[in-house]
Amino acid sequence: MADNRTMAQMLQAPIEGYEDAIVVPPINANNFELKQPLINLVQSNKFTGRQDPHNHLRFFNKVTSTFRHPEVPNTSVKLLLFPFSLDGEARDWLDKEPPRSILTWDDLVSKFINQYFPPSKTTYYRNEIITFYQKPNEAFNEAWERFKGLLRQCPHHGFSELHQLDTFYNSLNSNDQDALDSAAGGNFLDKMPQEGLAIIESKSKVRYSRSRANDSRVSTDAPLSNSSSSIILFECTNSRFSRG
Repeated sequence: MADNRTMAQMLQAPIEGYEDAIVVPPINANNFELKQPLINLVQSNKFTGRQDPHNHLRFFNKVTSTFRHPEVPNTSVKLLLFPFSLDGEARDWLDKEPPRSILTWDDLVSKFINQYFPPSKTTYYRNEIITFYQKPNEAFNEAWERFKGLLRQCPHHGFSELHQLDTFYNSLNSNDQDALDSAAGGNFLDKMPQEGLAIIESKSKVRYSRSRANDSRVSTDAPLSNSSSSIILFECTNSRFSRG
């Protein structure tokens, strides 16, 4: 078909291409609106591109879960609110995505994670998990918290609970392995995964509680001799590290 526009019309800026990347499904509910306090809460923890994207999604999911409307899917609320949670480089990233290229919440999560947690990071953290080991002089609860931290930083690591527990158990020094075996009444790995996890968490909390007790004694005891003070200082320093 022939183009009947004049040259002046052809040279005008196009009117297409200004739509947002995110397509929010039509919302036909009565009396629906996003309240400003909810928007403010979302904006209280903006992602700029330099923080942990998984933590940002956890916070965002927690905040948006507080909004309920019988006629509005929670995923639609998330699509509406997510741009408010971005700032700086991250907002620029979303603005540069092609118009109408994000059709669902899963689309948005996938693009967001792949932008700020690329496959190379996944490979790095998977390797850190596989090769995890308890450091010299590292307390049991310190090692456990550090191991859980790695799992949390890469929640799509793909390792089963059995693999996680086996990796952690075999990363421990012989004393802590023996302690787990003793708590299990035999070989720790003979327990069911849920039982093994409960044993580890219980042992970790005991060590944590003892560390807090040491701190409490240090703060309330009367002044000690130089030799005694040096011992308490050493215990107190260790307890601070054990809290992670």
